Amino acid sequence: MILQVSDLLEGINRFAPFGLAESWDNVGLLIGRPDRQVRSLLLGLDPTLSLLEEAVNRGADTLITHHPCIFRPLSAVNTATPVGAFLERALEQKINVIACHTNLDSAVEGVSDALAERLGLTGLSLLHAVNFSGMSGVGLGRIGTFPVSLSFPDFLQRVFDVLGIDGVHVAGTPPDEVKTVALCGGSGSEFAEDAQRCGADVYLSAEIKHSTARWAEESGLCIIDGTHYGTEQPALALLADKLGALAREKDWDVNIIQTDSERPAFTLIHK
Repeated sequence: MILQVSDLLEGINRFAPFGLAESWDNVGLLIGRPDRQVRSLLLGLDPTLSLLEEAVNRGADTLITHHPCIFRPLSAVNTATPVGAFLERALEQKINVIACHTNLDSAVEGVSDALAERLGLTGLSLLHAVNFSGMSGVGLGRIGTFPVSLSFPDFLQRVFDVLGIDGVHVAGTPPDEVKTVALCGGSGSEFAEDAQRCGADVYLSAEIKHSTARWAEESGLCIIDGTHYGTEQPALALLADKLGALAREKDWDVNIIQTDSERPAFTLIHK
């Protein structure tokens, strides 16, 4: 069955309703036409020129990114800037660009679920619920438990392996053992107190504020900053699985591929 952009948007809306997006966010079709045919999808986190070139080189006509390529209203398109150059190149190559951001964060089986499952947590529940048209089970962050407690060093090693990073920032006193873990993929500093109220031994997220780290020192909660890229990267496989299931159900003739060129924005330099 021929797949059009409008069909793809309708499909995404089934498992990550665009209405779930935060009011400040910008999701959905940001570049392209709803009636264009989609033959090949490339999935990535960030709308960079390098990811766009990967789409061109791998023959993808549609790019789905977690973060939006147009985040705030533009008063001008200066093609000498990274955003302007991205827009120019996508339009030149007629590549559709779709953002699936905070709607996927809050969705049932969303970004934080992907991270939790990769870590091996079970019995997941919401960390911060949101109200959305009577839909239950939607919200930001998750909390779960390990079947058997891990020592803190063993837990850190699992974090390194799952996130694909070599180091983390830790605030507060690490517990001897880790059984209950709260987490939020991406920026989740504001949910630290929710994590403590839920009885978490540790809270794993990213972009932890200095004030939140100081609070952790005095509150008794251990917080780990696993980087924005690291904590959200597992969601790409989740998105690929969701789209793959839709493609099989709808008999879409489409190739779904994940980026193999995208890397963390930061490089950890040791002294």
